[in-house]
Amino acid sequence: MLLERARHNAEAQVEILESLETFPSTLPTRRDSAYSGWVSISVGCNNTCTFCIVPSLRGKEKDRRPGEILAEIEALVQQGVVEITLLGQNVNSYGVEFGDRLAFGKLLRACGDIEGLERVRFTSPHPAAFTDDVIDAMAETPNVMPSLHMPLQSGSDRVLKEMRRSYRSAKFLGILDRVRERIPHAAITTDLIVGFPGETEEDFQDTLDVVRASRFSSAFTFQYSVRPGTPAATMPDQLPKSVVQQRFDRLIELQEEISWSENRTVEGRTVEVLVAPGEGRKDAETQRLSGRAQDNRLVHFAVPDGAERPRPGDMVEVDVTYGAPHHLVADGALTGGTYRVRRTAGGDAWEALQAGATPGASPKPAVSLGMPSIGKPATPPPSAPACSL
Repeated sequence: MLLERARHNAEAQVEILESLETFPSTLPTRRDSAYSGWVSISVGCNNTCTFCIVPSLRGKEKDRRPGEILAEIEALVQQGVVEITLLGQNVNSYGVEFGDRLAFGKLLRACGDIEGLERVRFTSPHPAAFTDDVIDAMAETPNVMPSLHMPLQSGSDRVLKEMRRSYRSAKFLGILDRVRERIPHAAITTDLIVGFPGETEEDFQDTLDVVRASRFSSAFTFQYSVRPGTPAATMPDQLPKSVVQQRFDRLIELQEEISWSENRTVEGRTVEVLVAPGEGRKDAETQRLSGRAQDNRLVHFAVPDGAERPRPGDMVEVDVTYGAPHHLVADGALTGGTYRVRRTAGGDAWEALQAGATPGASPKPAVSLGMPSIGKPATPPPSAPACSL
């Protein structure tokens, strides 16, 4: 009957196509982690940044309804997920399509009501649409983490205009000030593009000045490269590679100094770490475990002799003893400092996954799309005998 209806008016085919192309997470998606998951809240973008290909590839922004998003999060939590990241090209414009400009802040608060959900993150917002109600929701919802990725791209107002980024450096810095006023320990990261067409040395100096003022905990820094199909690809005054590389190196050097300085301020603080496998490349050599603090900083921590060893997905409280440029070291437990392990549903899910894994394979959560399989159906188990009266 379903196939006949699909042949007649293509309804089922359209539903599946929309699920797969418009909202990839409407249907269950493959997850690499038993305790952490990504949840799409929108796709596409209404902005027209001249360096970006996304609007051409994905079209205008399409928003999922809050009920669908929350239902997916609740389903993930039931599977043992303790951390979710809300995903969209511009998450804080979420809701514009269905007429609610405050929808994203409301969504964050609704996530706070989901029992068992311990950590909520989101990426990426856009400075032009970032509003104080979102800052308030972050500050007032305990499971929304004190971390914010806020893409700057350039500190030059002239370059921002050429990029069609509809904010200027003063507005950007004002957002950071308000975030830090409400969330004093927030770690703020960013994206930066060096060598945009026509960028002058004065423009680049403006970027350095804004980076100094912003005090990012870290930055994803990129050298501009031509993307065919974008307006910037045909702009005049494309910069020589040597100039872009020299500016890139200077920016990296500055941000490294800032990141190191910012991480040193965390020394002596007790942090809660969500333990993760494979985060620390030298964990085997150093006998440490690794994971992410609430502010998303990478933490390598020591486990005292004879102490409980946490599983990936469990939470651990430890004292930070050193702030390196790209991570924190927490060895305080070796000298009597804080070391508290809290087993979680995420750790249970990770452990259950290992128990059912194929030897030598990298176990990942199973996926079922709820769609028919091909071939002979599996033989069902025999029914239990009926009770005799």
